[in-house]
Amino acid sequence: MVEDAVVGKPVTRRISWAGWVLTVIVTLVFAADAAVNLFSPATLAAEMTATGFSTNQAWVVGLIILVCVVLYAIPRTAILGAILMTGFLGGAICTHFRLGEIGSPPQLISLLLGVMAWGGLYLRDERLRRLLPIRSAIG
Repeated sequence: MVEDAVVGKPVTRRISWAGWVLTVIVTLVFAADAAVNLFSPATLAAEMTATGFSTNQAWVVGLIILVCVVLYAIPRTAILGAILMTGFLGGAICTHFRLGEIGSPPQLISLLLGVMAWGGLYLRDERLRRLLPIRSAIG
């Protein structure tokens, strides 16, 4: 077990592995989304049009997603990647909110991916746990 310097409690390998599992899931989802935007934009034509974007902007969106996921996957730049991913997901949530789709599946998936991205990073990165310690209200 590794000792977490901030809260003084051991961080088990299971917790670290759980963080990496969440990270891999988020990375794969974002990588798949980037691939669809970059290599098969025609499959997104209806969704792009419905949200007010031109289909020929799909490659730009794919490139943004790809940059976010690469930064998130590299441990040294993972926090920057998570911040950029959060901004991207917030934009997606706002786009659906603007369309009156409050609580829609795309909004909920975006929210879940954001929570998973930060949760995975928190569980696997001691720097983040040190910066944002979660302490028990009891004792």
